[in-house]
Amino acid sequence: MSAGQTLPPQTQDTRPGHETEMNPKPAYEPRFPGSGRLKDQVAIVTGGDSGIGRAVAILFAREGADVAILYLNESEDAQETRKLVEAEGHGCLALAGDVGDPAFCRTAVEKVIGRFGRINVLVNNAAEQHPQKQIGDISPEQLERTFRTNIFGYFFMTQACMPHLNQGAAIINTGSVTSYRGSSELLDYSSTKGAIMAFTRSLAQAVVEKGIRVNGVAPGPIWTPLIPSTFPAEKVASFGANTPMKRPGQPNEVAPCYLFLACEDSSYITGAFLHPNGGDPTES
Repeated sequence: MSAGQTLPPQTQDTRPGHETEMNPKPAYEPRFPGSGRLKDQVAIVTGGDSGIGRAVAILFAREGADVAILYLNESEDAQETRKLVEAEGHGCLALAGDVGDPAFCRTAVEKVIGRFGRINVLVNNAAEQHPQKQIGDISPEQLERTFRTNIFGYFFMTQACMPHLNQGAAIINTGSVTSYRGSSELLDYSSTKGAIMAFTRSLAQAVVEKGIRVNGVAPGPIWTPLIPSTFPAEKVASFGANTPMKRPGQPNEVAPCYLFLACEDSSYITGAFLHPNGGDPTES
């Protein structure tokens, strides 16, 4: 590879992208044996078919949870994730639909309750992004779509799950480094990530007396299908090179943050964010 290159140049024609087409494949495998930190719990992971969502779903299963993964239309990735979760010895329900549709969110939660009987952890993780060089290039349709998936979907899923969340439950929202340092070509995306930060801190205050904790993870550049399906090949080739670690992160380097926030290890933490970002100093 040339100086500054971290990955082979590549693109994908469809969004949010497919893990099966990536080279190299993201590292999703948990790196350590489980210790039962989510024993007998049930978790929902939106965007759970690939990338960070896949790594989180498998890690949660290794730690004892049954998992429901929600995804848009990436059926091949979703079925592979289901098999990987089941290989850890736990149940997996894969549900296709749009989290920007409140009716789908309600139906999905009903199916999770019907299959597993409870919900202990909600991971709001589904997202989309559409780079534009000028603010005038962002159409009303793109703006609405990005907000509907990235922040409306978090509201809709939380609203659907809330009647089933009891004391000790956890909600974990996926933010981004872009909510702290901005992104000149991802104005709408980074705006939604800023909204997620405010949503997380506000919701944490709203439900703390119910014994429900709400936290977030704000990743830096992580090698997921969103990257080759969003950016041109030459930008993909240098993805993550501008971090102090000079490389992108892998999903299994991020998933332990979600595990920590989902389990009792973080019992005295709410309204906070963790920052797996390769050392980016702009986050705080």
